[in-house]
Amino acid sequence: MHQRAQTGILTPYPTVAYRMPQSVLNGEDDEARAGADHEAIKRGYAQHLKYGLARDRFASTFHDRFLALASTVRDRLIARWIETQQHHHLSKAKRVYYLSMEYLLGRALGQNVVNLGIEREVKRAMDEIGLDWEAICEEEADPGLGNGGLGRLAACFLDSLATLGYPAFGYGLRYDYGMFRQRIENGYQVEEPDDWLRMGNPWEIPRPDFRIPVYFGGRVEFAHEWGRLFAKWLDARPVMGIPYDTPVVGHGGQTVNTLRLWSARSAEEFDLQDFNAGDYVAAVEAKIGAETLTKVLYPNDAVSAGRELRLKQEYFLVACSLHDILRRFKTDFTEWKDLPRAAAIQMNDTHPALAVPELMRLLLDREGLEWDESWDLTLRCLGYTNHTLLPEALEKWPVDVMERLLPRHWQIICEINRRFLDAVRVHFPGDEDRVRRMSMIEEGPVRQVRMAHLCMAGSHATNGVARLHTELLKHRVVPDFWAMFPERFHSMTNGITSRRWLLKANPRLAALITEAIGDRWIRDLYELKKLAPLAGDAAFRDRFRAVKRANKEDLANYVASRHGFAVDPDSIFDVHVKRLHEYKRQLLNALHIVVLYHRLRKSPAAAMPPRTFFFAAKAAPGYWMAKLLIKFIHNIATVVDSDPSVAGRIKVCFVPNYGVSLAERIIPAADLSEQISTAGTEASGTGNMKFMLNGALTIGTLDGANIEMMEAVGRENMFIFGLTAEEIACSAHAYDPRHEYGRDPEIREALDLAFSGLFDLGQPGLFEPIRRALVDYGDRYRHLADLPSYTAAHRDAAELWMKPEEWTSKAVLNVAASGVFSSDRTINEYARQIWGVQPCVADGERVNWAAVYQVV
Repeated sequence: MHQRAQTGILTPYPTVAYRMPQSVLNGEDDEARAGADHEAIKRGYAQHLKYGLARDRFASTFHDRFLALASTVRDRLIARWIETQQHHHLSKAKRVYYLSMEYLLGRALGQNVVNLGIEREVKRAMDEIGLDWEAICEEEADPGLGNGGLGRLAACFLDSLATLGYPAFGYGLRYDYGMFRQRIENGYQVEEPDDWLRMGNPWEIPRPDFRIPVYFGGRVEFAHEWGRLFAKWLDARPVMGIPYDTPVVGHGGQTVNTLRLWSARSAEEFDLQDFNAGDYVAAVEAKIGAETLTKVLYPNDAVSAGRELRLKQEYFLVACSLHDILRRFKTDFTEWKDLPRAAAIQMNDTHPALAVPELMRLLLDREGLEWDESWDLTLRCLGYTNHTLLPEALEKWPVDVMERLLPRHWQIICEINRRFLDAVRVHFPGDEDRVRRMSMIEEGPVRQVRMAHLCMAGSHATNGVARLHTELLKHRVVPDFWAMFPERFHSMTNGITSRRWLLKANPRLAALITEAIGDRWIRDLYELKKLAPLAGDAAFRDRFRAVKRANKEDLANYVASRHGFAVDPDSIFDVHVKRLHEYKRQLLNALHIVVLYHRLRKSPAAAMPPRTFFFAAKAAPGYWMAKLLIKFIHNIATVVDSDPSVAGRIKVCFVPNYGVSLAERIIPAADLSEQISTAGTEASGTGNMKFMLNGALTIGTLDGANIEMMEAVGRENMFIFGLTAEEIACSAHAYDPRHEYGRDPEIREALDLAFSGLFDLGQPGLFEPIRRALVDYGDRYRHLADLPSYTAAHRDAAELWMKPEEWTSKAVLNVAASGVFSSDRTINEYARQIWGVQPCVADGERVNWAAVYQVV
């Protein structure tokens, strides 16, 4: 145990000596498990099937075969994983610690095989055994660790950190159940448990020896120790955090970082006295309550119990992770002043905001540092990424809940706020309105803690995730903080990893690109600019078009076999896939489909290329308007499908249960990418970048990263429409949706049709709430204002589609211009501007097991 430090000097943890077999120290076992040729992989597969699963080829199920192959691939990661961590330890490298409530990872088997560079050998091994590689991959469940762009960005960042050789740990929660599995019943979303762990997870390794107690409730007393006043948190209820480690291998296999996920367990399995007394429910009550903490991703916050559970989840993540970070720091360093030299802790959105008071608590109460030193260390270690421009999405927690669950943290937040507001008053003398706006505590009928304010005041860097987002953040969302701390604000445009979203998801296009310009693009996406001259090469365009056609056939076959959709691969595949929210404007897309349908009903002979509209999205369980939009889209699909006058002209498909694996099927097949959020609402977007990388043309607003995409590829190679963020802000008080409704005759007739009852399908008035939101309640997201220009942009897209050579040329140029949207570029910017970290790559020699185990 560490004693409280009075001088900033740490007592190092004691080392433990081990005696290991000489064969292990010589690396013989390592070599047996690391072979990358197909014969070694076949041997590894057979051994895991027999000795790990006690199965033979006759009794094994498909899932047994997946587990055996996954374990074989994991073997090829383990030695490099240990070597990476040992090298970081011996080098005393500064590490990035990424705290995120979400990691939308996708399946790991295919990605690990790609990044290790053994895909060809694995496929050959499976073929020689008589197994279908693709079928084995389908056995893996998508990890239920995320929901939308926040989690997918975190996953891309982990891939880039490892590929670039930066020392890093990802920290998150190991949810037993994901958000939910989406099923559609009569056009309505039905949520079912996403039990993604029911068959186990071959990639994770539990570390129960590193369990961490986390406390809730209780009370705080103060006592004098070591000549100063210390806070003691008493009578709190403990929950144990158990870490599960997953290796994250970078492309080329040189660096294998760690994703550490925390699972909640009760401090006591059950109460033996209650059990012996016959009260079996009471005996396990504490266990059930504790383990509810990581049971599900994003509990429904429409009820107070769900909101409280969400806060407990956020603190649980922070408490476990910071304890682990400081434990690791103490093994390498002896003075607290070195903490910022060892750790860069990034808060991914406001969910980990409690890292600010928790780090202060640990330094003050456990380690005995003074306030000023603790605050300096906290500021220099923490960074904050903002992901939203919507005021309602900036987290706030009721003071009474915070004080009851985390009494010591509430005290620390109050003291931070007091000192911070004193500094505000010095900086802006006499401006009490500004002081009120900047306070971390919002006064009102319900007093609340503003978590974004806590993050910005308690970290040395705040960044937006696109240039427009950062500017709006500075000038509209938190202008007071920017005025006080201009040096703390940075713009870090998001990016995506080409290893998953091109090399793995679209192997046909990846092979064509590699044949044309070589394979350096895999690790340097700027290399794709070499494709630009090929946009004018007719032979290359033919091959590019053939790749897209093959991908569309694959998607058509998939939706036919899984969902019964009959789609035409020669139609425009118009794709709108993302989390369902009103600001993302799936409704705008649906209204445009009604416009097209109305146009064809009036003029069946009108020239119009056939179109297939793909939707895929989950609506939050408590978000009733979003769920109503899903029903609206399905009813439009039903009406259009049943009308023979538009057969073969319009097809609407809502593909259920959207996730990473489904995205990997849809994105490579897309012709047109819908990025149509209301300008000024989308922080960045990463789906837009994935579609661009895979050769889809974008129809979109000047929102988020769409602006930078337009600058990269040229406005003439996208279909831009709609009001700008500035135009929306300037017209905020004058906007009248009724005026927009009557301005365009075709639009008015289509809207009348949309809400005439035609699409109600026997449920009169079903979609009246949508009509009222548009016409009577202000049309917050400007659907009616943008619908005419959106319709015009679609008309331009249809005209271009009739010129396949010109369309393909623009598609090639989009791929060529997508290099700037690599997450490798984003991570390098974070490393230079915010984290101050350097790559630290082991030399690739055999692991020095004698050093690892400190052999006596």
